[in-house]
Amino acid sequence: MVDRSKIIDGSRIKKGDVILGLPSNGLHTNGYSLARKVLFEKMKFKPTSKVAGVAKTIGGELLRVHRNYQPLLASIPHGLVKGLAHITGGGLIDNLPRILPKTCDAVIDTRRWVVPKIFQLIQQGGKVPAGEMYQVFNMGIGMTIITAAKDADKVIRLTHAKRIGIIGEGEGKVRLSF
Repeated sequence: MVDRSKIIDGSRIKKGDVILGLPSNGLHTNGYSLARKVLFEKMKFKPTSKVAGVAKTIGGELLRVHRNYQPLLASIPHGLVKGLAHITGGGLIDNLPRILPKTCDAVIDTRRWVVPKIFQLIQQGGKVPAGEMYQVFNMGIGMTIITAAKDADKVIRLTHAKRIGIIGEGEGKVRLSF
């Protein structure tokens, strides 16, 4: 339960606001059908297979427990967060528009963070186009925070988020640059 005055619904988002990304710790709840098809059917990995650059076995990566962002988000003072998007099924492309005003786009620079090796492995092994990867998987960003440009550095200090984009004029969509 939350007081109506403290609801974060995206209604205060405007052009010039900053998009911050909190890292995921794996696939979370996204794309398991595609991941299994690529990793087990196409690439012939076993759940016990180890791959250079991937911390756990392939099975271990797929079974990682979803990161809980609530304690970290609760550390941000009231009023600094204009919008939040949990990057689950639909990736950045489908989740961010849910909080955007119809006159704004989320302009994301995918070069602002290192995509975890498990996603790189799936993309390369399945020859999956980049746009599809960002629509199916979180690609290493599990939660986004929209904040005013003047507050971005403070929120970054509190959360260790990465600056991944900006809010621009638009139609309520996500624009990715690679």
